Amino acid sequence: MFRKVLVANRGEIAVRVISALREMGIRSVAVYSDADRAALHVRMADEAAHVGPAPSSESYLRIDHILRAAQHRGAEAIHPGYGFLSENAEFASACEQAGIVFIGPPASAIRRMGSKTEARRLARSAGVPVVPGTEKGVADIADAKQLADRCGYPVMLKAAAGGGGKGMRRVDREADLEAALRDASSEAERAFDSAEVYIEKLIEHPRHIEIQVFADAHGHTVHLGERECSIQRRHQKVIEECPSPLVAAHPEMRDAMGEAAVRAARAAGYVNAGTVEFLVDNQRNFYFLEMNTRLQVEHPVTELVTGLDLVQLQIRIAAGEPLPFVQEDVQWRGSAIECRVYAEDPDNNFFPSPGLIRTLVRPAGPGVRVDSGVYQGFTVPLDYDPLLAKLAVWAESRERAIDRILRAIREYRITGIETNLAFFAQVLEDPVFRAGDLETGFLDGFFERARALPRKEDAELEAVAALVASIHDARRRQAQVATVQRTSRWLTEGRDLLLR
Repeated sequence: MFRKVLVANRGEIAVRVISALREMGIRSVAVYSDADRAALHVRMADEAAHVGPAPSSESYLRIDHILRAAQHRGAEAIHPGYGFLSENAEFASACEQAGIVFIGPPASAIRRMGSKTEARRLARSAGVPVVPGTEKGVADIADAKQLADRCGYPVMLKAAAGGGGKGMRRVDREADLEAALRDASSEAERAFDSAEVYIEKLIEHPRHIEIQVFADAHGHTVHLGERECSIQRRHQKVIEECPSPLVAAHPEMRDAMGEAAVRAARAAGYVNAGTVEFLVDNQRNFYFLEMNTRLQVEHPVTELVTGLDLVQLQIRIAAGEPLPFVQEDVQWRGSAIECRVYAEDPDNNFFPSPGLIRTLVRPAGPGVRVDSGVYQGFTVPLDYDPLLAKLAVWAESRERAIDRILRAIREYRITGIETNLAFFAQVLEDPVFRAGDLETGFLDGFFERARALPRKEDAELEAVAALVASIHDARRRQAQVATVQRTSRWLTEGRDLLLR
């Protein structure tokens, strides 16, 4: 087993990995930029190394800086977390060349699954259902028109080299194709240094369900079940669940999707933790979307339901140990839900809200977990993704898990910055969400339903306005009575004077 591991990340995921290392008796090395000198992960680690200025391109994304820090501190392995260099095949290769273990899949698997078109070819060759579309990048607009006609409109244009909604465009008719292709290619070039775009048939109102897989270097591959990730904003997940309400109602889906995910992982020569993502249509047909070759942000819900520590599993597999269980040993119990707590203002189009955290009170109690990367008095920097923490709960049923996370949200107090906690409470109380009727466009419908209802603030303002109007009317009536009384008194006094 490793004696010392460098964590090439920041925020809550760095804290999560450092905690796992400490529990295993392994020393940790944190890395930090100028903006993160006082960050929680730096305070928690056994050692810390400065890797550059605030911009991630000059610090957390600098392979040479990260490797130099690992070598200087004597780290035998590097855990990349998620984001930054976690799915960078060049980084995995550089670690290998430097004699440092990369806690993740081999560079070859990252390359195979990093290209969306190559990943589709691999999945299809492994007998995994794939969304109808192309298995190569679009050559030009003439090629795009031909391919789109073959798929049938509407179609989706997608960046071949990346995800997260970058380089993605919906096209409903041929007249819009050329402009959409130009925009998607340009955005893909900026985001991933590759303008390659491919075409997929658009599945209307799909669910986004992913399968967690693990593979060791001894030929064993298993799946740990599914996560429901359909609640998304701008193609980014915001609420995740395990199990999926759909799969819980049709448990045979777990076996079928799990077996498909295992086949895809084996076809890629995969080792360590990975996630195979699927789109599911309204007939419960599932289609391979992509594979994330890293630990997922939403891994806590799988941990809560299976009782497994996925980070420790990653470290043990990277150290050469075999998986300590077989597929039949994996059990799923209860229900878990996670909300991604961001420093952002939902009332201002979810604009980032960096700044000083003046008050921080985390919820507690049975079944409540908070993976946090901040503390009271910490200044959230503008330089990075504004994720503050992940709030996750477990309960015996989905209904009880929803009630528990609502209670936790009400107990969670953060001041000094804006957060999306109140927004989560509104979504979780939505009757459509409670019914488990989910799809990737859920939030669009939620916002429409919210606009159709009177806002609480509006109702309060209306009540205040009515009270003010009532007071004004009462005072006006009092003034009118007083005027009448004064006039009557003057008339009486004047009459008496005339009679004298």
